[in-house]
Amino acid sequence: MENITKNAVNAIRVLSMDGVQQANSGHPGLPLGAAPMAYELWAHHLKHNPKNPQWTNRDRFILSAGHGSMLIYSLLHLFGYDLPIEELKNFRQWNSKTPGHPEFRHTVGVETTTGPLGAGLSNAVGMAMAEAHLASIFNRPGYPVVDHYTYAIAGDGCMMEGVASEAMSLAGHLGLGKLIVLYDSNRITIEGSTDLAFSENVEKRFESYGFQVIEVADGNRLSKIARAIEQAKEESDRPTLITIKTEIGFGSPKQGSEKAHGEPLGLENITKTRQTLEWDESEPFKISDEIYAHFDQLALRGDAQEKEHQTLVENYRKEYPELAKLWEEYNRDIPLEELVNNESYWEHEDKAIATRSISGTILNKLKEDYPQLIGGSADLAPSTKTEMVNEGSFQKES
Repeated sequence: MENITKNAVNAIRVLSMDGVQQANSGHPGLPLGAAPMAYELWAHHLKHNPKNPQWTNRDRFILSAGHGSMLIYSLLHLFGYDLPIEELKNFRQWNSKTPGHPEFRHTVGVETTTGPLGAGLSNAVGMAMAEAHLASIFNRPGYPVVDHYTYAIAGDGCMMEGVASEAMSLAGHLGLGKLIVLYDSNRITIEGSTDLAFSENVEKRFESYGFQVIEVADGNRLSKIARAIEQAKEESDRPTLITIKTEIGFGSPKQGSEKAHGEPLGLENITKTRQTLEWDESEPFKISDEIYAHFDQLALRGDAQEKEHQTLVENYRKEYPELAKLWEEYNRDIPLEELVNNESYWEHEDKAIATRSISGTILNKLKEDYPQLIGGSADLAPSTKTEMVNEGSFQKES
């Protein structure tokens, strides 16, 4: 690993442990262990542009293990998103942009609110479904205007949750090839070893769901992580689980222990961690100009990718003006007044109709007016009245 790369990875670690220490609350263990996989993903694979966080064709990144939130805050800051160092210093403080768990629409670059373990994985499935659905509608030969991946970092706790099992089963069934899950397998919970409550073979489980499964034995080997992500992207018919073996609290005296999970390391241990990581700066939150310049250079990749996509979209508009118009309709904000003032939604207001029946009527009316509406009912649509008239089911083939 080149020295600048090593220092960049350690910058993520140091900012994360400093943020938790400053707040006297938080989870330093995951960021210390998962920093290499996060760096490799964001630096060389994730398609994103800090200058325009809302670029429609960006890859989506979800930190399903939301308790490790200082990881994503450190990444956002270092890559140049609008999240200044003062916000990292205010981690978990009232009115800060860095709450204890990532919150959608509160912090720039956060794609979804995460915290309840496993829920981020279900959000990732929804985003991957949206990409596949939109691509099937709008893409044309030579014009892949919708073409992005959904990445998630999940931990052992995520894998224990029922919501993750249901969502991953659906992802495999639908063959969501652009969903890639990086599993931070450190085998530690806040109580102790995962052996206390969890002994299943996660990899075999995901294989049974229909996932491609790749294993990386050393979470500090960037080249191995890079190859695993590249291999995942080569598989278009199956989602991928990349199991990456890490050490919670890497580099700290609490490495490999539950004591690194959900509490600050302590000032003495932070000093020792800096020494182990060969981090020269003793001042908290101090990052050198060289490291900032390194991340600025990495961020240029996304700016170039967006410009290339903009050119593609401009040509697409000329070639397919009707589809371009439909795209604008799909992406516009729908004012609440537009729904409230539409009398057709209220014509059954005074009639004695079962709630689920009127709900089904309104859903189909909404679908007529807003074709971008999709939903689901876990194969209970005839009972819950959520069937869409003249519409099929979301399936791998369609």
